[in-house]
Amino acid sequence: MKQEERFQYTVKELMEILETFPQDAPVVVSGYENGFENIRKPILKELIHKRQNPDWDGEFQPTEKGDPDSFQAVLLRRVKRDQIRSSMHRFTGDWFSRADE
Repeated sequence: MKQEERFQYTVKELMEILETFPQDAPVVVSGYENGFENIRKPILKELIHKRQNPDWDGEFQPTEKGDPDSFQAVLLRRVKRDQIRSSMHRFTGDWFSRADE
């Protein structure tokens, strides 16, 4: 397998995308268990901080715009490999998930 077929983004490509977001926006990631995965296309998301959430549920959760405690953050979501196999040869990161709601 060629390197360009294993990885979704290079540093240059990711920097170009991130430059389009507010430069003072915090960055959060999705994740589960251990190891590492590719990332989907970064998005700007309205979040709320829920420090009391258990580890597996994440301390930042999506919320409605207008919530007085909400803020916008850049979300780096992990690719789920079963989605890659059922989709395009090189995943673009543009499909819908609950994180996009």
